[in-house]
This record gives sequence, structure tokens and C-alpha cells, in this order.
Amino acid sequence: MSNMAAALILEKRITTTTAKAKALRMYVEPLINKSKENTTHSRRVVFSHLQNKFAVSELFKEIAAKIVNRPGGYTRILKIGTREGDNAEMCIIELVDYNLNMLSAGSEDKTKATRKSRRGGKKKASEGAVDAKVVSEPKKAKAVKAKTESASEAKIAPEKDSSES
Repeated sequence: MSNMAAALILEKRITTTTAKAKALRMYVEPLINKSKENTTHSRRVVFSHLQNKFAVSELFKEIAAKIVNRPGGYTRILKIGTREGDNAEMCIIELVDYNLNMLSAGSEDKTKATRKSRRGGKKKASEGAVDAKVVSEPKKAKAVKAKTESASEAKIAPEKDSSES
């Protein structure tokens, strides 16, 4: 367990079996919680479990700074299917504050302003505003658009006839 915990702390994400990941979570989360207070005693307690000075320094310098306000739940287990050789359940265990993809996706979803339409899909409020501008277009502008479209069709039509003969 100490080797896996040190690898998780140094790499921030490892792939392992689900059973090992659940056991690792129970092993590493108290150590991460212990790193919130940077005292000599807590460093020695964590080192007695990990036996890796690089992992201990990483835990107390970088990881503790990111998780200082988090009350718990420092790891996340994501199941990825089964291993081909022995059909074992595989998963990824990672530190929660270090997955930048999930952090950025979570912040984008909260900032989008959407409203539901009667069709069941979602529509942005800005798209609704654009539709309102198109509907309130004056008649003269519509007539000008119709003339330019017919003129462009007339120019295209003779070219098609000449190419056919």
C-alpha cells in the first residue's frame, strides 16, 4: 500500500484494480488529511507510512496547499472496464484537485445561461435574441435581399447553360 500511495502522490493519477483502489483510498486519505498541518510530528507519521521522502515533501508542499479548504474526499475512483487477461475490474484513482479536465468542465456547465424550448432541446438566451432581430426586419430590407438573390441566380443560370452545351 505504501508504494501505491507514494505513486499516487507523485503521479496524481494511477491505474489499478478496483479492489486495490478502494483499499488505497482508505490508506491514503488519512495521510492527506494529516498533511494539512505542517508539523514535524505529522511529517514523521506520514513518512512512517509512506517510506518515501519525495512523496512526503510533495504531499506537504503542493498537495496540502490545494486541499487546505476541502473537508474530505481527496481521491476519485473512475471505473474503466475490465482487464483483458484476467477480466479484473480496472479503474483510475486520482487526486480530485488535479484533474484539470473535470475542473474546467464543471465550471463551464455552471456559467452557461440556457433556457428550455418547447421542442425539448436547450437554447441559449442569446440565440433567442438573434431570432427576434430577424423577425423584426423591415420590409424594404426583405425586398432588397430578394432582388439580390434573384440577380445572383440569373448570373448563375447562363453559366450553367453554357457549360451544358
